Amino acid sequence: MSQAPRASFLFVLQSMRTALLCLFLSLGIQAKAQEIEARAYSNAPIGINFASIGIGQASSSSYKLTTEAVSYTRILDVAGQSGKISLVLPYAQLSGSGKLGSQTINATSEGLSDPLIKASVNLYGAPALTLDQFKNYQQDLIIGVSLAASIPWGQYNNEQMINVGANRWFIQPGLGASKALGPWRFELAGAATIYTSNTSFLGGNTLSQNPIYSTQSHVIYYFPSTAWLSADATYYVGGQTYLNSKPVSGSQENWRFGATFSYPIDKQKSIKIYGSTGTYSRTNNSYDLLGISWQYRWGGGM
Repeated sequence: MSQAPRASFLFVLQSMRTALLCLFLSLGIQAKAQEIEARAYSNAPIGINFASIGIGQASSSSYKLTTEAVSYTRILDVAGQSGKISLVLPYAQLSGSGKLGSQTINATSEGLSDPLIKASVNLYGAPALTLDQFKNYQQDLIIGVSLAASIPWGQYNNEQMINVGANRWFIQPGLGASKALGPWRFELAGAATIYTSNTSFLGGNTLSQNPIYSTQSHVIYYFPSTAWLSADATYYVGGQTYLNSKPVSGSQENWRFGATFSYPIDKQKSIKIYGSTGTYSRTNNSYDLLGISWQYRWGGGM
């Protein structure tokens, strides 16, 4: 590969990596590879359904990603413990520009992003309970596991530098714990995000990536009204990228901090506001995120 095409590929790769990270992180409603998700391992009455609609915007110095998403979650009885399965369908608009030498390159993409499906089960401390039984439930320690997968159905054009679809799968196993102390909840979770290769990157090139390993923590306070406020933090590392098996980026290392506030409108409806910002990034791909979502719940004897 000549020096000019290789320089172009390096720029494209950096642009795509930033865009994809923003994409996977920006939804903020349980649909991202490195999302900051409070209350991921909690208990709820079996048979309850949750539907939500939300909008989030992630922005950096070079890119802006706006994502609208709808999601559905159902609480299940899994061998006597509570579990849940969730599906997220996002639609996104992404725009940005970057420099290649003295030339400014602009890029935009809009369409369906990659849907995400996630299943989790609480292994300890969160028994499967009906709505009537749940009224007497008091949380102590909950330990759970999860498995998420991103399905590459999103809008993708292999002649574009930037797309809202990734044209590759990711699979994310996770493990987490939640401890209750009065109105407080202290949560800690870890995950590994494993990527398949995109074999149609700018034509027939292969873009691959090492796994990203992440941890996140939350300190949550429940108000008497059942509203709650969470202080959130996440750290992730890894994810070196390769073009046709040759490394073209270093390993990532990022710290993010944020907050989430959920307020119940009535018995069935609630609204959630969230935001986060990058405080450290080894590869200069930090961004700011703001979002809001509306949730409706039904079923389970409500």
